[in-house]
Order: sequence, then structure tokens, then C-alpha cells
Amino acid sequence: MLTQPTLLEDSKLFRLQDYDKIRRAIEYLNDQWREQPDLNDIASHVGLTGPHFQRLFKHWSGLSPKEFLQAITIDHARQLLKESASILDTSMELGLSGPSRLHDLFIDHEAMTPGEFKLGGEGIIISFGYHESPFGLALLMITDRGLCGLAFADNEDGKHHIFGDMQKRWPNAEFKPDRDRTAPFAEQIFDPGARTLRQPLRIVLIGTDFERKVWEALLKIPVGHAVSYSDIAGHIDVPRAVRAVGSAVGRNPISFVVPCHRVLRKDGNLGGYHWGITRKKAIIGWEKGHIART
Repeated sequence: MLTQPTLLEDSKLFRLQDYDKIRRAIEYLNDQWREQPDLNDIASHVGLTGPHFQRLFKHWSGLSPKEFLQAITIDHARQLLKESASILDTSMELGLSGPSRLHDLFIDHEAMTPGEFKLGGEGIIISFGYHESPFGLALLMITDRGLCGLAFADNEDGKHHIFGDMQKRWPNAEFKPDRDRTAPFAEQIFDPGARTLRQPLRIVLIGTDFERKVWEALLKIPVGHAVSYSDIAGHIDVPRAVRAVGSAVGRNPISFVVPCHRVLRKDGNLGGYHWGITRKKAIIGWEKGHIART
């Protein structure tokens, strides 16, 4: 009996050189969208033929390049934000992250104690490993309690930078390379087809009390929706602390899983992203494609 390969087994999706082409195409689309480049123009920019690029891009995102561009325009972002407050209200009242989890994860989370955080991770052993993902090279970090870190780099050359970025958050922790241990987490996060057979993904939020409140609010944002920084501030009862909320969102240590990419500016602008605005656009468009597939 033939079986359908999982996404992690599909080399076309996860080869880093393919994500590099996707990344360059997204940058080109956003630079040249007023000129309405056609498929061959975009493909030529990344060194592929039109049909090959079309297959690669749609296989990766579920959308054509033009559909993808539409998914990340400011007009679309504004539409996402129209019902943001009510979406967050409903999600929080239900204690869920929304009615449309789709490819998203069922997450069970806990927080490190303030004392543990103040010690800078002292006494905590963090295992880490690098894995290919739809958004470039992913660094995963886990403790005995669950996933505590997820960061992205464009290529192998970025390994040391993202590791240093994550390590300085918990400077007194002990870090051990253990790719075999982090691999099941990578599969659960990036392979939607495998998730229905999994236990809830355990994550550990290591930050200040304020940061953890912000990150817990992010977990309530459903796939295919967005909220503003002021929405988050209102829901954690600090309506005037929008700037502090923005800083906490930027310090989210578990990218993608804790969906800081679904927070936009109130005017619909995509705002910033710790791992690069192109990657934020890639994740938003990729999620839109998965919604379109259902």
C-alpha cells in the first residue's frame, strides 16, 4: 500500500535553497508590485523558468504569486483587523485560540517562575537543534518541560547569529546540542499532517510576568486573523502600554508557534518582526494558503 509522504519527507518543500528562492521572490514582489510583474519576470529574478517557479511557489504556499501578494497587502491587513477586538474577545472567553486552528497546534503551556527567570535560566538545561522549515533554517530549543525557543535564519551562515540571540535571553542556562531530541518538535510544528496523532505541544514561556501575559494573549489569535498592538494591550488591562506590548511581542522567543506575526499596527501596516519582515510576510501568506486549501 502506497502512503502519502509527510511534508518533512518532501524535499521540495524544505530544501533551504528553495526557501531562499521564495524569500527573494517575496522581496521582489513587494518592491515591484506597482509594476505588476508577470510570472516570467518573477521567475527570472530568482533564476527559474515560469512553470517551474509557479509549481514551487504554489507547492510551498498553496497560492499563486499574485494571490500571495494580495494576501499580504495593507488592504488585506486592514480587513483582517476590522473584527480583531471581537475575535480576541471570543477566543479569550472560550479559552481557545479560535474556531479556525486549521494547521495550527493544540498547545499546552506553562510559565517559568519569576525566580527562575531572574536567575537567567540558572539550573535549566536547554537542548537545541537546527532543522529545515518552510521559512528557512529553524533553531529549536527545549527543556524537560517543553519547547522554549524557536528562531529562524535564512541559511546555514545565520546559525551562530540566531543561537547567540536566543542564548543571551537565558545567559546562565546550560545549552546542549541534541538534534535527535528536538526533531519530534520540528515535525509536530512544521508537518500539519502529523499533528492529529500527537499529544498537545508543550511550550514553556520564559520571560517577565508582563511578557508572559502578552505571549499568552498571542496564543489566542486564530489562524487567518490579526489583531493590533492596542488590542493586546486592552486585553491584558494595560490600554496605555501599547509600546511596552510591542516590545514584548518583539521579544517572543517561540516564533510561529506563539503567533506574533499575527499582530499588526492599527493602520494595517505589517509593522516589524524580529526575524525579518520578509519572513513575517512569508508566514502570513503561507497561513493564507493553508486556509485556502481547506
